[in-house]
Amino acid sequence: MNPIRTLVAPTDLSALARHAVVRACLLAAELGARVSLQHVVNSGALDTLRQLLDTDSVGLQEKLLEEVRGEVEALAAEMHKRHGVTPELHLAVGGVLGEIVAHAEAIDADLLVMGARGAGFMRELLIGSTTERVLRKSVRPMLVVKQIAHEPYRRVLVPVDFSARALEALEFARRVAPQAEFVLLHAFEVPFEGKLRYAGVEESALSSLRVNARREAGAQMNELVARARVDENRVRRIVVHGEATTQILEQEQEQDCDLIVIGKRGHGLLGEMLLGSVTKHVLARSTADVLVCDRKPD
Repeated sequence: MNPIRTLVAPTDLSALARHAVVRACLLAAELGARVSLQHVVNSGALDTLRQLLDTDSVGLQEKLLEEVRGEVEALAAEMHKRHGVTPELHLAVGGVLGEIVAHAEAIDADLLVMGARGAGFMRELLIGSTTERVLRKSVRPMLVVKQIAHEPYRRVLVPVDFSARALEALEFARRVAPQAEFVLLHAFEVPFEGKLRYAGVEESALSSLRVNARREAGAQMNELVARARVDENRVRRIVVHGEATTQILEQEQEQDCDLIVIGKRGHGLLGEMLLGSVTKHVLARSTADVLVCDRKPD
């Protein structure tokens, strides 16, 4: 299990994006990793500004960039003072999405850390936000930060479906939160249960199917824990009957989890840029931070 060595923390210098920078620095301090603090000045906005100005636009642009650099340097200095981490600074002018993805690729980042909300965030769908667009575009794991970070993650919820990706998600969760307790959740539904009930299958027969499905899931959960070699004292197993999104959000609250680890893509993916429906709803509706850990195969 390779350690996390490099994090990228893009920021638009808003108060909400600041939470992600703090979390990135806390992680870096805990994991012994380096942090690249990135700010991109939108070239489109600069072009618009030039068109509006009657005065020397070049001189004003230089002053603007100088002021931005000062803000980023001040933020980095504060992170060093508070967390003992000295972020590397990366300022760029260009398209925000392209610059973030390109920089993460250039330094081979193990993890992107971004705030759930920045300027123009649309909470219910995340559509149009920089964070979601980067999540769609990048093939690297991303931590979407929603909470103010005060301490390392304590309890991590990992929904599992017993596929190879489930094991990868659990292993990556352990890399990000090595001291945390892990709550493994499997939500199951009996195939065609509604249609069977409509067709007149007795409730006792459906109940028997659910019992069998739960028993099988329990055995697979034990196998997953054994394969991952998780400390038994730091893992909880939960197998519940119900729809995945609902159960994830309910267990997040009931188990008091501060991080959810989930894959980018679910079954039935129609395109490489699409997020799975469960992932999309969890990103929109959870209160905990969300680590989306799918990576395109090399």
